[in-house]
Parts: sequence; C-alpha cells; structure tokens
Amino acid sequence: MLGWVVTFLIVALIAGILGFGGVAGASIEIAKIIFFVAVVLFLISAVVGLARGRTRV
Repeated sequence: MLGWVVTFLIVALIAGILGFGGVAGASIEIAKIIFFVAVVLFLISAVVGLARGRTRV
C-alpha cells in the first residue's frame, strides 16, 4: 500500500515540475489519503496483535 503512496508522490512531483498543478494537487491528495489509511490499518493490526497476545506452541 505504501508503494502506491510513493507512486502518487512521484507523479505529483513530475506533474508539478512540468506545470500541471491540478494533476499534482490531486496526486498529493490521493497519496495523503492512502498514507493515512495505511497508518490506520497498521495501528489496528498492532492493537489486535497485542490484544490476542502470544500463544505458546
């Protein structure tokens, strides 16, 4: 998922350099949304992992 964030950031940088402000702004917003979704999913996964605890085999 973070690979998509990097992809959209690169697209935004290239679009910004070439003067496509609308595309750059949209790409940055998409990258932000995906990044925050990834962070939330990571935190949920960490909390669930801690709540379940470790099981002995």
